Amino acid sequence: MCRILISWRAGCAAMRCEIKQGKKEEKDVVIQRILFPQIGKCTEQELYFRKAACTGMQTGKPGECGGAAQGISYHYSEGSLRLEKGKPVGFNTYFNGCSIDKWKKYTILNNLSLRLALKGKVKVTLVTEYLLHENRIERILGESIADTADRQEFTVSCDIKNARGMLSFRLEALEDGGIFYGGAYCSQAEQQTLRDVKIGVGICTFRRERYVEKNLRILQKEIMENKDSPLCGRLEILIADNGKTLDPGRMGMKHVHIYPNPNLGGTGGFTRCMIEMKRNREKLGITHVLLMDDDVVIEPQALERTYMLLTLVREEYRDTFIGGAMLRLDQQCIQHESGAVWHLDTGMVSPLKDGLDLREVRNCIYNEIEEYTSYIAWWYCCFPLCVAEDDNLPFPFFIKIDDVEYSIRNMKHLILMNGICVWHDPFEYKYASYLEYYVVRNCMIMSALQGDAYRLHTVLRQMLAFCLREITYYRYKNVELYLRGVRDFLKGPAWLMRQDGEALNQDLIRCGYQAQELEELDMGFDQRVYEASRQDYGQGSSRKKRIFTINGLLLPAKGDNIAPMASVRGVHFYRRRRVMNYEVMSNKAFITQRSFIQIVLAVIKVMQTAAITCKGYRKAKEAYQKDGRRLMTLKYWKRQLKIH
Repeated sequence: MCRILISWRAGCAAMRCEIKQGKKEEKDVVIQRILFPQIGKCTEQELYFRKAACTGMQTGKPGECGGAAQGISYHYSEGSLRLEKGKPVGFNTYFNGCSIDKWKKYTILNNLSLRLALKGKVKVTLVTEYLLHENRIERILGESIADTADRQEFTVSCDIKNARGMLSFRLEALEDGGIFYGGAYCSQAEQQTLRDVKIGVGICTFRRERYVEKNLRILQKEIMENKDSPLCGRLEILIADNGKTLDPGRMGMKHVHIYPNPNLGGTGGFTRCMIEMKRNREKLGITHVLLMDDDVVIEPQALERTYMLLTLVREEYRDTFIGGAMLRLDQQCIQHESGAVWHLDTGMVSPLKDGLDLREVRNCIYNEIEEYTSYIAWWYCCFPLCVAEDDNLPFPFFIKIDDVEYSIRNMKHLILMNGICVWHDPFEYKYASYLEYYVVRNCMIMSALQGDAYRLHTVLRQMLAFCLREITYYRYKNVELYLRGVRDFLKGPAWLMRQDGEALNQDLIRCGYQAQELEELDMGFDQRVYEASRQDYGQGSSRKKRIFTINGLLLPAKGDNIAPMASVRGVHFYRRRRVMNYEVMSNKAFITQRSFIQIVLAVIKVMQTAAITCKGYRKAKEAYQKDGRRLMTLKYWKRQLKIH
């Protein structure tokens, strides 16, 4: 059982103080604040608190212990939770559970206390939960009762040796009128053991002023101008403006630095941020880089938790990477990815823990289980600035695969933790035809840099499979873009070094399909047809017919169809004359049409590219292995970014 200590202090005093104990100076640090849902950020209440009707050993099956917190009332404007007698509220949630195993493994944390601001007679129960095979095990570590007529601060201290998995707490009002105002998980640490950390947030943007301004306002309010935040004064924001459209006067905040930059994609923008952090190291004092996409919705407390991990990190993990999960912006409780695996032999990516509904307790606990992870995406990726040495900068992929390659090259340890995340639009709502070029070219470069696991027969098999699929989708431009990516890879690193990345990207965009307004198309949009296509997975006998007739290409075409742009399936094109590829978020589309001449030309180009690939693949791969490092140097990047 835990050792329970109860202390009362009036009001909501600051949670950071210094205590002298003999000759050792200790500091009271807040490692994790209790969060509430906020309008404009996230209003999924079960990511923050839930009805706590379950105790003891549980199976943890979905729906068993979930459900919105009934019998309580949360006030968004006040940021307080009103409790109802006899109806407990649990905080074993994605944002408010404490990842105790990871705090113990990666940091010097050896004590923990829970501080809560409460009013009324409220029972506080400390709980630890973990998975044992398919079962969710719950253990109560201790209970205590707060009883006060006014708002008071209540402290519960726990011996963390008995805690594992996810540590959390439950609140139950024993009388009407109980109110929970907030709190934090805290720890006592010796001042001299805390690391001196300052984070530089690197953001690459291209004409997304609205997103950037919103995130800067959030960070300014909750961190940079909030003296109660441990990150106040310990955060610098550097923005690589690839579109040269940001107004420094409009966003002239202290600790925000804007650099107009050539449009060399995300790779060029993030590299520019790293270079500027290094060039201004003495002035800014940055110790760690945090790369973050410009179009995400951020949770500032994720940055604070990242900072506290780095402040308390053990010596053996001082070079660790800290990653953030991606949650869907349209369904904010659904996780898209929490780390991923790159398969060297196929060049394919497998996202980890994708599709988890984080409202479920079991999923939150499972999410904490560590698995082998190859890389962490740059929508939220933090690492020591010393990693970005002058000869160890990102490879100039422009876009796609850059984060994969840099992680595999440099990442020794990775910390992923519940509550460290961003919200991002799901990728099925984002489709750009020209990206097919970058995906295949960069995948081949990446695999070449890593060795010989990605073999010629795999390249040819994937090429034929992709091109055949796109031909049956009538997307002949995509076939040409893919084959162009293969041919450009074969030209080797010397060719890539001579390229004007911005001009190449513009040419690729022109060569791909361009989504247009529906009124500009010569095919009418029918919502019923579109919805029917979304639900059509082509199972049963029709699948056999599609296989034997090459998805209907050997049969006469009849009629048109409408299909989702980014998640089309073969059945959508079966024996169709034209197909409208529709994107619901932008309400735009492009049309692909069956053409016998285009099919023949595409097949000829595939055969030609396959032939030159057989001849030049090994030579190109060896060239990247020999000279690829030259494109990762400060000298190369200064020339590309026009830095003098």
